[in-house]
Amino acid sequence: MDELYRIEDLHLSLPDLNRKPILGPAPRIEILKGISFTLRRGEVLGIVGGSGSGKSTLGRAMVRLLEPTGGRVVFDGADITHLGEAGLRPLRRRFQMIFQDPMSSLNPRHRVGQIVAAPLRLHGVGDVPAKVAEALEHVGLPQHFAARYPHELSGGQRQRVGIARAIALRPDFILADEIVSGLDVSSQAQVLNLLERLVADLGLTLAFISHDLSVIRRLCSRVLVLHHGLVVEEAATDRLFADPQAAYTRELLDAIPLPDPDQVWT
Repeated sequence: MDELYRIEDLHLSLPDLNRKPILGPAPRIEILKGISFTLRRGEVLGIVGGSGSGKSTLGRAMVRLLEPTGGRVVFDGADITHLGEAGLRPLRRRFQMIFQDPMSSLNPRHRVGQIVAAPLRLHGVGDVPAKVAEALEHVGLPQHFAARYPHELSGGQRQRVGIARAIALRPDFILADEIVSGLDVSSQAQVLNLLERLVADLGLTLAFISHDLSVIRRLCSRVLVLHHGLVVEEAATDRLFADPQAAYTRELLDAIPLPDPDQVWT
């Protein structure tokens, strides 16, 4: 597999609005503190860490929803670290994001068909109705769901709509940020099986952010462990679970119950 992303010594700081003085700018908090890794085409990378570890900030920097303050984000050979919106626009169809809470990321006033069609229309893609139908079929939703509103769907169905919207443009890369954390075990299994199939069928590259190591173990081939804005361990999934090297990784494994994957996900 060839390289799709290269992250080099990535730093990112954000204003601390809780300590903003009456006059002057807010002090800044360094969230990412020099992260480096590569992501190959067709790979499913797990990004795991506790609250405040920087995993969601890293993901948003990769798809340039946040601009790094140092280092480089290289996507398919192009440095996009400080690329302006005009330069990013043609690239945005190549990387998409699935958000944690579909009720807040799906417009409640729009029907499912409109939601899935929105990125297609934004990027001037033709034959929108056929591509919407194809995207819904890929995620296992019947065509009549195009006429429904988000509040008429279950949590798992709403997340499938979010996935359909993300794949409608046939991107090279998808960032999935805690997308099964609010689902029951059965719905989680269905969404994870769907993602596995889409990666294989569509040739997707996926970064999967989660605090749940059992989910990471089920889906991902390689894992980054983040702690306080730093990568403390990077390893193939099997090796990480069999022989974790970092003390923080061992803490995560000890703290989270890890049921037998063969029992949970069948």
